[in-house]
Amino acid sequence: ANDRRARIAIVLTDMGLSAAAAEVAIRHLPPEITFAFNPYANGVAQIVQRARTDGHEVLLNLPMEPNGYPTIDPGPQTLLTRLSAKENVERLDLILAKASGYVGVNEHLGTRFSTSAEAMKPVLEALGEHGLMYLDSRDNPRSVGGAMASELRLPRALNDRFLDTEPSREAIDARLAELEQIARESGSAVAIGHPLPVTFERLTIWIPTLPSKGIVLAPITAVANRQSDR
Repeated sequence: ANDRRARIAIVLTDMGLSAAAAEVAIRHLPPEITFAFNPYANGVAQIVQRARTDGHEVLLNLPMEPNGYPTIDPGPQTLLTRLSAKENVERLDLILAKASGYVGVNEHLGTRFSTSAEAMKPVLEALGEHGLMYLDSRDNPRSVGGAMASELRLPRALNDRFLDTEPSREAIDARLAELEQIARESGSAVAIGHPLPVTFERLTIWIPTLPSKGIVLAPITAVANRQSDR
């Protein structure tokens, strides 16, 4: 809490769909990296505990209705704008029951759901009752999740960059440089990546350079409520 260096949180999402990739991430990446596990991954409860044992903070992907649903389908318990608040909270509870030991959830593919204040509010209220934080992945820049979480005094963080939308060394390095600049200017920054070999490679090279830049790699809870709403 007393460390005044700029903080960067890296979250690797969709973890667990590849058991081999998850094992590489858990074994080789430092514990400051946060993992967001897909609730539909085989043995997700066990792999979450494996990550926790190695010191990583964990989120669960919370599948939300995307534009183009059901052609794009995040999964059987996807939160939908056409459902009642009660039905969506029930689906939330089914997702949360998939594992334990996580600190919160992140919006997953919710380009439509995350823009509906009416749909989002009861879900965020339920997360608050569970004592969980919310990571607004900002799959849609018009997402209301982060600002609404602030209104509800729910611990929250906001994604600043997707690291590997273009999964090349040059593109990932450019996103990491942008992340450093955001952290220097505002004190904290968050990025979301995926368990890809090229992402692992670039993070492994980049992380040791941070101390000389006056930047610290931090778990997701260490940047909670440190970013401005947008």
